[in-house]
Amino acid sequence: MAPARLLFLFFLLGNTRVFATIFTLENRCSYTVWPGTLSANGAAILAEGGLELPPGSSTQFSAPFGWSGRFWARTGCQFDDSQRGNCATGDCGTGLRCVGGGAPPVTLAEFTLGSGPVNEKDFYDVSLVDGHNVGIGIHPIGSGDGECHYAGCVADVNGGCPPELRIAGENGEVVACKSACAAFDSPEFCCTGEHSTPATCSPTEYSTIFKSACPTAYSYAYDDASSTRTCSGSDYLISFCPTGS
Repeated sequence: MAPARLLFLFFLLGNTRVFATIFTLENRCSYTVWPGTLSANGAAILAEGGLELPPGSSTQFSAPFGWSGRFWARTGCQFDDSQRGNCATGDCGTGLRCVGGGAPPVTLAEFTLGSGPVNEKDFYDVSLVDGHNVGIGIHPIGSGDGECHYAGCVADVNGGCPPELRIAGENGEVVACKSACAAFDSPEFCCTGEHSTPATCSPTEYSTIFKSACPTAYSYAYDDASSTRTCSGSDYLISFCPTGS
């Protein structure tokens, strides 16, 4: 290959993202969480579906271009030596490795990564549509894209949860906050039936509580404008129990 072609190739490689997206999960909670992962549309399973993350610890793994899926935290888990067991919140089967999504109420970090390394946007959000169990923050890392912004939920949603939405633990403490859809199963809260479009499904008194606590997180199904984030060429730090944006 001619020297000029070699220089051009090195220039391209030096200015193109050639590696997959790296996710870093960190636990800032005062207790152990067991993150779960779910991949959509047959995409690669990340972190084998689930893992244990003690307080103050972190872990990293990569995802291929085009990956789509979600992360969440399970709490109050008890697993035996064969990694079989259950969790108080966010349960996803009968073992450490998830075989499905987290059982509501659960806070979700959702991603759809760009399909290639050049000028492909990632879409991501933190969602309280299925309720809340653990605060989550998403920080883009290492991107020059000025559109890359924080998404997350820092507030103590469980502490401010209305009595009719509370899930109590064994000691009576509030361990999760249900969505109004899960609590009342009515179209206006679930955005179903006559309320199944953006024009007919509006914020409710309950979604407003979530939105006031966590302005950059989804509070109901059509809360896109202030909740969906886009970014190009970034890795992501996902914090459980974040302390700030």
